[in-house]
Amino acid sequence: MDRLDAIFSPESVAVVGASSTPGKVGHDIFENILKGGFQGTLYPVNPKARSVLSVRCYKSITDIPDPVDLAMIILPPRIALKTVDDCIEKGVKGIVIVSAGFKEVGGDGAIVEDEIAAKCREAGIRLIGPNCLGVINPSDSVRLNASFSARMPNKGNISFISQSGALCTAVLDFAADRGFGFSKFVSIGNKADVDELDLLRYYHKDPETNVIMIYMEQLRFRPGFIEEVKEITSGERPTPILVIKSGKTAAGAAAAASHTGSLAGTDAVYDAIFDQAGIIRVDTVDDLFDFAVAFSAQKIPADNRVAIITNAGGPGIIATDMTEISGLRLAKFSSDTDWNLHQFLPPTANFNNPIDVIGDATRDRYEKALETVIEDDNVDCVLMILTPQSMTDAIGTAQAIVNIYRTSTKPIICSFMGVVDVSAGVKHLQENQVPVYRFPEDAARAMGKLYSAARWLKRQILPEYELTFNEPRAREIVDETLAAGKTVLGEEDGQELLSCYGFDIPAMKIARNPAEAADFAEEIGLPVVMKIVSPQILHKSDAGGVKVDLKTREAVEKAYTEIMESCREYSPDADIKGILVQKMVPPGQEVILGVTRYPGFGHLLMFGLGGIYVELFKNVTFRLAPIGRNNARRMIRSIKGYEILDGFRGKPKADVEKLEKLLVGLSAMVTNHPEIKEMDINPLFVHEQGKGATVADIIITFEKTET
Repeated sequence: MDRLDAIFSPESVAVVGASSTPGKVGHDIFENILKGGFQGTLYPVNPKARSVLSVRCYKSITDIPDPVDLAMIILPPRIALKTVDDCIEKGVKGIVIVSAGFKEVGGDGAIVEDEIAAKCREAGIRLIGPNCLGVINPSDSVRLNASFSARMPNKGNISFISQSGALCTAVLDFAADRGFGFSKFVSIGNKADVDELDLLRYYHKDPETNVIMIYMEQLRFRPGFIEEVKEITSGERPTPILVIKSGKTAAGAAAAASHTGSLAGTDAVYDAIFDQAGIIRVDTVDDLFDFAVAFSAQKIPADNRVAIITNAGGPGIIATDMTEISGLRLAKFSSDTDWNLHQFLPPTANFNNPIDVIGDATRDRYEKALETVIEDDNVDCVLMILTPQSMTDAIGTAQAIVNIYRTSTKPIICSFMGVVDVSAGVKHLQENQVPVYRFPEDAARAMGKLYSAARWLKRQILPEYELTFNEPRAREIVDETLAAGKTVLGEEDGQELLSCYGFDIPAMKIARNPAEAADFAEEIGLPVVMKIVSPQILHKSDAGGVKVDLKTREAVEKAYTEIMESCREYSPDADIKGILVQKMVPPGQEVILGVTRYPGFGHLLMFGLGGIYVELFKNVTFRLAPIGRNNARRMIRSIKGYEILDGFRGKPKADVEKLEKLLVGLSAMVTNHPEIKEMDINPLFVHEQGKGATVADIIITFEKTET
């Protein structure tokens, strides 16, 4: 038995802080449990009241003569703390603290919250809240509405987690309007004990939960979160998780010296976590419901080939456009399907995809069209569109769709356009768990999300690379850097650290005058690249501090003088150590690898097409370290323009396998050395397949971590 059962399926509930005054939270929560039809025993607790809503009141929870599974506490922090002691004495199994004034306000409230959490942990009691709406379970065997929302939702197969109590009441109202049902519903507030991962585990084991929805403000991230959630979304019994995360803007990104830091921001951390764990992120509450409806049917397409059936050309065109935007493609029908369609559709119909059954289509015409295309091996899913014409039979068509839907393994998603004229058909589809939407573009986007889930479930998983790194020497380099008080390394002093993790660095030396630069260039071998070396000039190109493809001694000497003049003008106070003379890197595709460390999460890795335009085009992708081969592989292939690395228009394919290994090495480096705060390897030149990759420019910044 799971300890959270005491919260979601209690046999007895005590409302501590129950009130006889209507409008008070303690009164309304008690009333909601009572009127919701709770199947267990309910006890009000209030030392100053004889009864609440005609139910006898107890002065303390310890005075209740029978066992208590769940205590709902609606009391100020200090009194709540004493009540928790009483709950422990009573043997209560679960606690929900609804009242506010705890960690969210700081000070004494935060101290009390920590004390309560510690007491509950020691006693083995699971705690929801404080500062939350409560918990709801509409199951016929429970009927628990332990919240201050007056609305008991319909029973369904979708469970909801929210960090915001206020949003919960709006979601419940929204759900009622759409005929939407829930299995479990909880507001977690401050997460003093129970957090998202606890609830995801619980919901995943719940046979009545097929889809999980989350409204998230801030995730309590802990080690193993990604791996555990990945098992939930793609393991033995996959459960889709849909998340709407507030704060999806770049405004929260901290100022940073590296390209990676300036491009990342905390939102990129969440995107990385969601991508790695198989969590589906949505942008709006509308989308949250739309996609949850589609997933609750538990039918995932084998591929992305969609058939569209409509009784109006315009909506069919809209759906066609939207399917392509959503990653779907129109199915090409087999000759048998084409022949069968010609047997019952009128000559004026469109027999190609999308199929237009014409505005006078009856139930039979829709039914035969759906039966025909659903059997085609070239069709993975079907989008049904109905517009209300004077001869349209919305309820009859809905009944026909339901009959076919029940026996088909392929997803069928409907768009019954309109409100009044199609309402009976819409209601019949909803009652039979057939996804139905008002507009075809919404239906197409929902189908696209189903296909995204299919791709996640069928993703290729390759054996991990067996790589070895020189971690002892790398540790010495990091310790020596910190002991010397250095916080930034460039190519010349950072090359050995990168080499420990499999990176190839071109030969280089620092010159302090033009003649020395020319001598070094001839020693290293022309052509060369020259770069300014200064802790104050990190983005060298901006300062005119880079010259490339210098093929003669004279060119090197001239470049030295020009770089010095330009950089002194750019930053007069900069401490210039000299100019780095570096062997010209062989031709290759420029990419960027980067790292930014985020407190509470760890190191965020970045990959993208590199060079000076990386911040302009922002064509990058992120993952949270540590990663292995498969995440590195998906990282590289997920950027727009991956085709450039894959032999676009006859160009040689880049050494993508080496790139994957370097991303794994970079992940190992920052995992082993948490003192690394930020890093840019930009550009990294990826050469032809089998010829590796060479680092051309690096910045590594360090910051001591708390031990």
